[in-house]
Amino acid sequence: MSRAYAFDPPHYTYDDYKLWEGRWELIGGTAHAMSPAPSLSHQAVSNKIAWQLENVLSDCPECRALLPVDWRISDDTVVQPDNLVVCHPVEGAYLTRAPELVFEILSKSTAFKDQNAKFTIYETEGVRYYVMVNVEDRVCKVFHLREGRYVKLADAVDETVSFELSKCRIAFDFSLIWPR
Repeated sequence: MSRAYAFDPPHYTYDDYKLWEGRWELIGGTAHAMSPAPSLSHQAVSNKIAWQLENVLSDCPECRALLPVDWRISDDTVVQPDNLVVCHPVEGAYLTRAPELVFEILSKSTAFKDQNAKFTIYETEGVRYYVMVNVEDRVCKVFHLREGRYVKLADAVDETVSFELSKCRIAFDFSLIWPR
């Protein structure tokens, strides 16, 4: 005869998170491993996004492109967007305010989290633009925050999309991010 046991999974906080080895995200107190390491195509696309963001932001010194950094949203939620743009001063070891633009590159291990939990987090926290990059399908779903809700701007493949940031306007050419 088997017995049923009540099990409450642990609820982690930033104090726990900062002691962990490897790459992790913490969402609502639940730990999410960022492994295995991203694929070569993921890294290639991320590199091309970073390169292009650096170029298009060269005329906008108030904004800067970043690669994954901790964004501490609350004591039990810390995420690391793949590519992001901030237009506010950053002090300390992590972000405490929402980026203006976030790119998440979907993979088999992160797609569900990126399309659901992170979508809701970014929308709630006020990320102005959220771009979900599907490397396999070579399409980017571009969302813009309007009146507190994300509205899809485009399914970008090879077009240029304008992003109206708080300090400047940038034009991002999606045709330049895909591996050859």
